[in-house]
Amino acid sequence: MKNITIKANDFFELLKLKDQSMWDVFASMIDGEEKEIVFLNDENQYLFHYVLPTTIEKLQEDKTLFAKEYSEKLSGLN
Repeated sequence: MKNITIKANDFFELLKLKDQSMWDVFASMIDGEEKEIVFLNDENQYLFHYVLPTTIEKLQEDKTLFAKEYSEKLSGLN
């Protein structure tokens, strides 16, 4: 498995500038090889990671699951 390290703040700022979703970027990275994407803060401390799947279909499943879990977390804040 290939490891990719990303500065989270820079990554999400770039997405805003390009008006692009992280899922579009992830989809463009799929090449049949599983990759672990590690997100770091500005002090190079671990924040979270995501294992990029090998297929677009699995990515779509992850996107759906993420949306569901994110929605549940937001509703728990109210």
